[in-house]
Amino acid sequence: MDLPYAHGAPPLTGRLRAEAADFFVEEELGFEPAGKGEHAFLLVEKTGANTEWVARELATAAGVAPLAVGFAGLKDRHAVTRQAFTVQLPGRDDPDWGALAIDGVRVLSATRHDRKLKRGAHRGNRFRIRLREVGGDRAAAEERLTQIAARGVPNYFGEQRFGHEHGNLALAQALFAGRRLSRAQRGFALSAARSELFNAVLAARVVDGSWERGLDGEVWALAGSNAIFGPEPWSDELARRLAAFDIDPTGPLWGAGELRSEGAARALELAAVEPLVGFARGLEREDLRQQRRALRLLPFGFRATWESADRLVLDFRLPGGAFATTVLRELCDWHAVAD
Repeated sequence: MDLPYAHGAPPLTGRLRAEAADFFVEEELGFEPAGKGEHAFLLVEKTGANTEWVARELATAAGVAPLAVGFAGLKDRHAVTRQAFTVQLPGRDDPDWGALAIDGVRVLSATRHDRKLKRGAHRGNRFRIRLREVGGDRAAAEERLTQIAARGVPNYFGEQRFGHEHGNLALAQALFAGRRLSRAQRGFALSAARSELFNAVLAARVVDGSWERGLDGEVWALAGSNAIFGPEPWSDELARRLAAFDIDPTGPLWGAGELRSEGAARALELAAVEPLVGFARGLEREDLRQQRRALRLLPFGFRATWESADRLVLDFRLPGGAFATTVLRELCDWHAVAD
């Protein structure tokens, strides 16, 4: 799906992920480990490694089943990332984490915690991203950086969600046609189908300009959280909160049950997913319920630094579930290193 831009075509071209260190991600949990409990709590730095692969390697090193290892979110493979893992070790001492021999993986610290880390438990992620071989209109880029910092970007699901050459959407089509998939494949398929429908709704709202304002029958998200409310009549208070980025309009994460939106918002959502109705019906048959996701994404602490005439570094923070590449696409048409 070709997704429309909110601020116009990107003014820059460049190269993303020329080196793993050009894409640095640090997880922000929003809480401290308990310091006691049956779970080892590890802060891990990984380079060029898949999160689930690291989790399996930690399980092997500790002599436990893979299900005993927890983490809050999947982090980019072609990057240097820091994130937490828990390893359940009831009644057992920690292995020598400092002597761990896993390629591209370092345990930076280890303590104890009283519960397994669950998916989505983190508050957000901090990014430091270097674009190389940057070309284009620098004056236009400065204006675009100001727009992104002030207004945010459409909260699209990034291309990573859909897999190489959209292979996860092909898995979804196969699943909905009756093919049996592994548990992992099913998860990828359902996430990709949901994301495709959400992106279709958001794309329609970018085209009509309503991605950053409310429609009649709007459902709202409390910024930076999963709290949802509405629809409710438009008011000066809603207008104030919207302008302050305290709330955001939402779109559907498709599943069984009625859409929560009403009026113009609901009509737009139904029209946007109609060309993808096979995905919608497939999701309704699976054990998923209707949920909502914010349409607008504001990067926090957004800062740009030109290291040289053709090298730009971006620093910002995003809430959990948001994609850094969604921010970058409004600024730069890059040529990413292939998976």
